[in-house]
Amino acid sequence: QVQLAESGGGLVHPGDSLRLSCEASIRTISGYAMGWFRQAPGKGREFVATINWSGSTTYYAASVEGRLTISRDNARNTVYLQMTDLKPDDTAVYYCAVATTTYTSSLSSDYRYWGQGTQVTVSS
Repeated sequence: QVQLAESGGGLVHPGDSLRLSCEASIRTISGYAMGWFRQAPGKGREFVATINWSGSTTYYAASVEGRLTISRDNARNTVYLQMTDLKPDDTAVYYCAVATTTYTSSLSSDYRYWGQGTQVTVSS
């Protein structure tokens, strides 16, 4: 059983930055793609970003392209989401997840293990 622990969320102003972290309980996640998803109040869970097993390939939702950057450190069993120029529409609970594949995927059905989420609130 893989456990994922997200951290780094908080309350920020529009235009601010945040860095989310997601640490996995076991090392074997280094062989799998990872992803970040988010769920805003009253909305369904949506894809944000994904990274392949080695970190060489990334893919983003159009709404965050150019503002958010996903990265990973397999030696630390950790994936990151650097968030810049945050907007009120970015307000959501952010979840990290481990895929069942080595390649990037935007489909939540391709992800097997999920964290509990971390709240990001962007408000003036």
